[in-house]
Amino acid sequence: MRHLILSGVAVSLLFVGATTHAQEQEQHDVEMHWVSKDGMETSIGTVTLEERKDGLLLTPDLSGMIPGVYGFHVHQNASCEPSKNDAGDMVAAGQAGGHYDPENTGSHEGPYGEGHRGDLPVLTVNEEGEAMHPVLAPRLSLDDMQGRSLVIHAQGDTYSNEPKDGGGGPRKACGVVELSGS
Repeated sequence: MRHLILSGVAVSLLFVGATTHAQEQEQHDVEMHWVSKDGMETSIGTVTLEERKDGLLLTPDLSGMIPGVYGFHVHQNASCEPSKNDAGDMVAAGQAGGHYDPENTGSHEGPYGEGHRGDLPVLTVNEEGEAMHPVLAPRLSLDDMQGRSLVIHAQGDTYSNEPKDGGGGPRKACGVVELSGS
């Protein structure tokens, strides 16, 4: 009986230790907003960033979207404000800049390819208009995220250079990454 009680205590301590470790995992929420040529609009929820041994886990908690699959990227600048493109037209979240590409590859090869590191797995929105499915970015860490933004595009992503920028289309939602303590 004594061994059974000690075994139960040991299992409980292991569970508490694992739970405590999970609670200590560093997480950062990024508030996501609809964007337009006029600027940032209403919030659609958050994306939680969490460092893992196999990459950066991004867990969306978004609602009010149209069901479908959308291009999802890390962009180079920490801004969701509009800006003018080369033709002089206002672009929603244009100040976010291009996709995060610290090695200057200029290539779109997806989250597991050797191209730019801004490609994330596509964001899937269910029939209720919610995006809740986590995605893993194996080539990113929290350190890469400071001074960046997350952008959701109007269409899916081909993870190729044709059509331009993987075919994601216009920027529809954006969030500025602000890591506390960085």
